[in-house]
Amino acid sequence: MQPIFVMLIALAAIVIGVLIGYIIRKHLAEAKIKSAEEAAAKILIDAKKESETRKKEAVLEAKEEIHRLRSEAERENKERHNEIIRQEKRLVRKEEDIDRKLESIEQKEEGIRKKEIELDEIRDNVTELQQQKLKELEDISGITTNEAKQILLSSIEDEIKHEAAIMIRDIEGAAREEGEKRAREIVASAIQRVAADHVAETTVSVVALPNEEMKGRIIGREGRNIRTLETLTGIDLIIDDTPEAVILSGFDPVRREIARVALEKLIVDGRIQPGRIEDMVEKSRKEVEQRIWEEGEQATFDTNVHGLHSELIKLLGRLKFRTSYGQNVLKHSIEVSHLAGVMAAELGADIALAKRAGLLHDIGKAIDHEVEGSHAQIGGDIARKYKESPEVIHAILAHHGDIEVASLEAALVQAADTISAARPGARRETLEYYIKRLEKLEEIAESFEGVEKCYAIQAGREIRILVHPDKVDDLMATRVARDIAKRIEAELEYPGQIKVVVIRETRAVDYAK
Repeated sequence: MQPIFVMLIALAAIVIGVLIGYIIRKHLAEAKIKSAEEAAAKILIDAKKESETRKKEAVLEAKEEIHRLRSEAERENKERHNEIIRQEKRLVRKEEDIDRKLESIEQKEEGIRKKEIELDEIRDNVTELQQQKLKELEDISGITTNEAKQILLSSIEDEIKHEAAIMIRDIEGAAREEGEKRAREIVASAIQRVAADHVAETTVSVVALPNEEMKGRIIGREGRNIRTLETLTGIDLIIDDTPEAVILSGFDPVRREIARVALEKLIVDGRIQPGRIEDMVEKSRKEVEQRIWEEGEQATFDTNVHGLHSELIKLLGRLKFRTSYGQNVLKHSIEVSHLAGVMAAELGADIALAKRAGLLHDIGKAIDHEVEGSHAQIGGDIARKYKESPEVIHAILAHHGDIEVASLEAALVQAADTISAARPGARRETLEYYIKRLEKLEEIAESFEGVEKCYAIQAGREIRILVHPDKVDDLMATRVARDIAKRIEAELEYPGQIKVVVIRETRAVDYAK
């Protein structure tokens, strides 16, 4: 029993301990809760007090800011108001000034109107007086105003023409004396130092045959040999009664040369048949192309012109087979290069540029039968294509006067071209064209008033004109010569230059009886 009792007592003690602990813990918890609630209440009260305080401070700050902004706004408004007042005063003053000026202008306008009225009256009076005086002058002189004007203008015109003729005569005389002297020295020196042989060539070539039998072999069975040769070369073969000769006819000198070389090779070889003709033509073409290159190189070597494009050298070589009025164009180009270089040296111009432009000035003639346009324009395009300098291109374009000469070297090339083409024996022209040119020269001279007779002499390089002495005085003769020269330049094409000589002769005749 004791153990159970002990256990009960122990159990009761535990329960009582638990209850006591619970009560104590509850009491402690309630005390903490109460303390916390009191602390929380205190915190709330403090927070409310603080918030009220901050709210009051914020309100005060806001009121102060509002007061400051209001003060600034009032100050700005006051300043703007003062500025507006000042502007209004300024505008009022300006309006007053404008009113005063307008009033002054109106007064001046009124004065001007009065003066205009007075001037109109004076003008009317002056016009009336002028008309009266003119009427009196017309009555006294016996001529009208228009007639007097015409007489005055005619007198002034004659006086001006007279003075102009005197000036032209004096200027031309002085320039001619100095220019001709210097030009003669330069040109004579250039021609003496540069002498080139010229060969007159035509559009046909003649190939000699060893015998008459060779003509039949060239023609071949049913003409197949001659047809093959003409087809491959583009050249016509003329086999006629000319003994032991065949004529090659064609406008392309290179093709004609290829045909000539090929035919000579076939004659030497003796085997004339279509297959052999084709081989010989191809071989001859290569030989001629090599000759063209060599001729071009030789031309650059002879003129000491270096750095040319290879295509320009080939085109120069083609000029070997090109003629102009019977003058070989390549030799002409070499001569122009030398002449231009000599004159450039005399005048202190660029010698290398003058020689280069002189050598290339007729380069367009190498392909002028293939390309449309003048040979000067074609030459300029070719030079531009192969990167020649603008000065060389300009000299090529200007050497026939198609464009205005803009450099001394271009003028020298133009002069050298004229010298080379116009010197005696350089070129030939047909008799018909020569006669027409002489007739046209005389026709132009005879169309001028006061001309009595005229004669074209020295192969058309000079025209002498006899004028009526009673219609043309000495000064008028100078002007007539100048006008005829200008007319010839405008209407005729000719190599070199034409000298115009006007002769005025006065004869006094009397008889002893």
